[in-house]
Amino acid sequence: MALPVLAFAQADDPHRWQLNMREGVTASSQHAYDAHMLALWICVAIGLVVFGAMAVAMFKFRKSKGAVPDRDFTHSTKLEVLWTVIPIVLLLVMAFPATSKLIQMYDTRNSEMTVKVTGYQWMWKYDYLDEGVSFTSRLDRRSEQIRQSGVNATEAGHPYYLLDVDNVLVLPTDTKIRFVITADDVIHAWWVPSLGWKQDAIPGLINEAWTEIKKPGIYRGQCAELCGKDHGFMPIVVKAVPPAEYRQWLAAQKAKGVTAPETPAEPGMPDVQAPGQTTAPHTEPVEETPIPAAAG
Repeated sequence: MALPVLAFAQADDPHRWQLNMREGVTASSQHAYDAHMLALWICVAIGLVVFGAMAVAMFKFRKSKGAVPDRDFTHSTKLEVLWTVIPIVLLLVMAFPATSKLIQMYDTRNSEMTVKVTGYQWMWKYDYLDEGVSFTSRLDRRSEQIRQSGVNATEAGHPYYLLDVDNVLVLPTDTKIRFVITADDVIHAWWVPSLGWKQDAIPGLINEAWTEIKKPGIYRGQCAELCGKDHGFMPIVVKAVPPAEYRQWLAAQKAKGVTAPETPAEPGMPDVQAPGQTTAPHTEPVEETPIPAAAG
């Protein structure tokens, strides 16, 4: 019983020895959390009943206390009806709220803005549709240096190793945002756990999703579809800011002309920024600290 009780004390960001899923910062993530907790407590109740009945049977009706098995018992109609009806009722109790919330997760109507997400090997491109702002987002330089150096990543002093990017996706809070998600080469999957969903990015297809972030902050994710040798090196960082701050950021990007090139630098390669082109701000300034040499 201690584990479900401790589950309520989790922070949004994952941490060592976390016992439960995160609640997230959107309605979709909260719905998923609520459905999970409902199923968890139902399973706990079932476990208590089943293991409690087993304990009573083993200790109260054991042979050493003179218990004699009923050799004439075949079946009980009442018991069979009971253990058939109860699971059906429990499934219906879980199915109705889960189904309604699942339908809501796919309802992108009445969105206030649209962001196009395109997966490449191995980076993401973000287009703010109707705003003229577009940029690529890839693994941050510090993480790239560490992974190429061969040093022990735990000793490199980078708290977000392989989870940081050069350009973050900036989004406003309290705004219904529609995502259209696709890919240029192979199947990727755009996944930020705190938003409560993930969506496949498939070449030639457009998938939809939406979010409405309630809490400002930085939320991290990764590609969740095995997409090639650098699959583990294309993180996602979403920075949620108040609407007024987002409008200021967007105006600044438009003034600087932040767009990604229309064509890749090389045939078959994803979009990259032209030399000297201004991009969206980094999540944090990159400190050029020396990396210790690999042992041996």
